[in-house]
Amino acid sequence: MKRIGFVSTRIAGTDGVTLETYKWYQVLERNGFECYFFAGELDTPPERSFLEPKAHFEDAEVLEIHSACFGTTTRGASLSAKIQELKDYLKSRLYEFCGQFEIDLLIPENALAIPMNIPLGLALTELIAETGKPTVAHHHDFSWERKRFLINAAQDYLKRSFPPNLRSMRHVVINSAASRQLSYRTGNSNVVIPNVFDFASPPPPLPNGKLIREELSFSDDDLFVLQPTRIVPRKWIERAIELVSLMGLKRPRLVVSHESGDEGDVYAQRVMEYANRLGVEMICIGDKIGSAHCFNARRDKKYTMDDAYQNADLVTYPSAYEGFGNAFLETIYFKKPVVVNRYSIFVEDIEPFGFEVIPFESFVTQETVNQIKQFLEPENLSRATDHNYELAKRHFSYEVLEEKLLPLIESFR
Repeated sequence: MKRIGFVSTRIAGTDGVTLETYKWYQVLERNGFECYFFAGELDTPPERSFLEPKAHFEDAEVLEIHSACFGTTTRGASLSAKIQELKDYLKSRLYEFCGQFEIDLLIPENALAIPMNIPLGLALTELIAETGKPTVAHHHDFSWERKRFLINAAQDYLKRSFPPNLRSMRHVVINSAASRQLSYRTGNSNVVIPNVFDFASPPPPLPNGKLIREELSFSDDDLFVLQPTRIVPRKWIERAIELVSLMGLKRPRLVVSHESGDEGDVYAQRVMEYANRLGVEMICIGDKIGSAHCFNARRDKKYTMDDAYQNADLVTYPSAYEGFGNAFLETIYFKKPVVVNRYSIFVEDIEPFGFEVIPFESFVTQETVNQIKQFLEPENLSRATDHNYELAKRHFSYEVLEEKLLPLIESFR
């Protein structure tokens, strides 16, 4: 069982699903597996890729179906027929993918968890049911975790395929709360495999040095505060802006590494206006930043996230909710101090290991700023960041992923 087929709506860019897919790919390849990829957008090796535009959640027909299924409680017969038609087409393409690359085992990446493309989820479910194809379904977030999916006219589809309950499937989730809810709601047993990072390979020397600081007009004495996330509401970027405002910096600035993504620009406009009101310059560099730890590595961009992290003096992570916390692990990897809102998954799945961070509860105060200043003292900073790195290496490394994932694959033999 050596040929692995990853299936998703998109395996491209720097979103969390793509980043974790890349990590799984690296671990599987170094253990002798061959990995192939099916999605509506791909940054993956061309000779291993099967591009199907209708698999993308931004395809016009898929968007039309999505819009008609959510925010209402009934759907017309014509909509059901359209869903079935697209499902049949995507199933035929998935059969082609499996045949062309002689796939032994499938790994759907969130395609059977969050209903961004309902026909794709249905198609995958039917293919697995018809073939008994061994499948490790990697679930990052579910429909019941997102308010916009609660009112819908697709409950029958959600029950059937998001996720399905099939004998040839193993289910993987990324946090303990998701594990409990999946078992409670669907009866599916599952394994928790957290987000990971390659802590066995320390960060390489900075290729671009301080170029990014210079381009953004940061002097050596300026505090470079980095918000390493997309600009979406659940990231609570307002809290980072408030924090920078409270710090009393000579030039209060917040650098945001990503763009808005697929959730619109209204929130981005709102936080820019909020930053202006508080006298904080919000610098968005998403058009300049790619990933150094993902497919294609976005070499068309001037800088990578490595440059952003290594130039940062402080990282803000004020999210109201996270499925796990990729940016948290990246911050620990680059040995940077981090201000963290104690979101629920952090409290249950990360904090108990004993990471030394600057925590806050929902809002920042002058006391938070005082903790930051104490944390940034050189003797405190070095000790804490080294301690954090060793903890993450023990609990969130590629080696931990191997220990959990490889036995799942072996269980199909």
